[in-house]
Amino acid sequence: MDPTTQKQPEEQERHSLGVLQLLQSASKELQNYTLFLTKDPQAPIRALLNLGNEISALLDTVPNLFKLSHLLCNLQTALNELEATRGYGLRSIIRRQAIYYKISQLAGQIEREAQAYLDKDNIFRLVRTLDRSRDEGEQVKVLTELEERLSRGFDRDYQELILKAKVSCPRTIREHAAQVMVALIRFNRNVFVGLVLMGPTLEALISMGSCRSMEVLTSLVALVRSPLIDEIESLGEVPRIMNLLRSRDPATRAAAFDCLCEIAYHGRKEVIEAMLEQGLIETLLELQRQEQIDHDHDRERDDRGRGSEDRNEEEEEEEEEKRGGFHGAAAKFAVQVEVGEGLTNQERREFKMEILRRVKQACVSEAEAASVSAEVLWGSSP
Repeated sequence: MDPTTQKQPEEQERHSLGVLQLLQSASKELQNYTLFLTKDPQAPIRALLNLGNEISALLDTVPNLFKLSHLLCNLQTALNELEATRGYGLRSIIRRQAIYYKISQLAGQIEREAQAYLDKDNIFRLVRTLDRSRDEGEQVKVLTELEERLSRGFDRDYQELILKAKVSCPRTIREHAAQVMVALIRFNRNVFVGLVLMGPTLEALISMGSCRSMEVLTSLVALVRSPLIDEIESLGEVPRIMNLLRSRDPATRAAAFDCLCEIAYHGRKEVIEAMLEQGLIETLLELQRQEQIDHDHDRERDDRGRGSEDRNEEEEEEEEEKRGGFHGAAAKFAVQVEVGEGLTNQERREFKMEILRRVKQACVSEAEAASVSAEVLWGSSP
């Protein structure tokens, strides 16, 4: 087969989508135009009808455009009526305003119809690309387009298209798809939160064990709060999240810690107890201790090269920023527990004392115990 012949359908599809996008934009502009009684909308109407001529040319090759073509014919009729109403008498003015209103309504219908076709194509390409394409770049692109469309706000018809779509994809793309899940919940929490709570989403996210999957889980916890945290705790997933603190990837370790802090902020007594019983404070102290050792080692090496007196304040600040995410980690966790939303005042006080007890037991020296205890006691005040 001639390669040019193979490309023709793709080029035709891109052309038709481009025309529909222009049509949608022009119809939206026309709606805004007709809100002002001092403006004559004939110029934007003609611009819209010129695009309508291209829609008519596409009818033989692109399905489901007949309704759009019919609306454009009605717009042409309204334009003819407007041109026939030229007088300045009260009746003519009222007649023109009625036609302006009709034109605005037609423009709104044209915009919605064009968007509906674009949405169907968007979901069709999403499913086709995730199911068939091996190009991760293309897969990420369609997921990004989906996320952008969701960010525009709720649309019931688009919701139906999403619910009916079924796709499968490899792990890398699942991470991008997980980010889209956050956008779906922002799009309509009441409908899509059930997919997280009742489906395998939680276990899949935690099983991925990556920085991105933990970032997504943190966002979901912040959006859904107690119901999601209760589900995490009931599934026994808290220890698995804590295990990611031992990941070889520093970004994954930091993301897992952020997730645990978010859980601590919104979680109830039971989930905080589960984290403490699994040795979270001891793990955090070990991580921040190792981070401090690594930091001191790097600093000594740099000082041997040029001398510590050559350091300026800006360089000191840059060094602090380069440190990992576990500097003062135990105190940061204590802050989340103390200022969180899921506990009573009595429970906050009890957990603070328990954290202090565990800090004293886990520290390797009295100096470390005193320093960390002070951070927990005084650094946790909001």
